[in-house]
Amino acid sequence: MYEVTVEAGFSSGHYLRNYKGKCENPHGHNYKVRVTLAGAELDSTGLLLDFKLLKRVLRPVIDQIDHQMLNDLEPFAVLNPSAENMAKFFYDRTNQELTDMTQGRVRVKDCTIWETDTTTATYYE
Repeated sequence: MYEVTVEAGFSSGHYLRNYKGKCENPHGHNYKVRVTLAGAELDSTGLLLDFKLLKRVLRPVIDQIDHQMLNDLEPFAVLNPSAENMAKFFYDRTNQELTDMTQGRVRVKDCTIWETDTTTATYYE
């Protein structure tokens, strides 16, 4: 099995519903997201997936939420914008496109969100 990973950063605001404490108030983070892909077969170039293509898949997802209040955007208008839910959001958005792009040869293994330098949440299936 092969794996490739890219990381990117973005800034967004949010607040947590049904939470008692500072995070119930609007505040922001400089987030980092890491997406790791997995697959058993390389392409004819000897790559699981060109890093450039993975970054191209990730960019529209980041652009949708960068410098935005997450609570105002779907799916976070209903779903609490926790780091855990954000990790699944990135997983779902990138996995579908990559599965289609590679006819199932490549899948997202996991997505990790850094809310701070010392706190992360990861989603995988």
